[in-house]
Amino acid sequence: MKLPTIGLLVMVFLATSSFSSSLTDVYICKGKYSKKYHYKKNCRGLSNCSTDIYKVTLSEAKKIGRSLCGWED
Repeated sequence: MKLPTIGLLVMVFLATSSFSSSLTDVYICKGKYSKKYHYKKNCRGLSNCSTDIYKVTLSEAKKIGRSLCGWED
């Protein structure tokens, strides 16, 4: 009985950690005038990005002064 319980706990942990990661990863443009972060890499707010689009953590984006894109709030 203990083995299935441990397996279930492992599955829940893995599901939760990947879900949590997807909520904390955001996308930013590192252009000179970029000020926003985006939850979706294909957000229309990134369509004018003149540099590459980078995946960073939400806390990192906020640390460098980014705020949520108006198309996604």
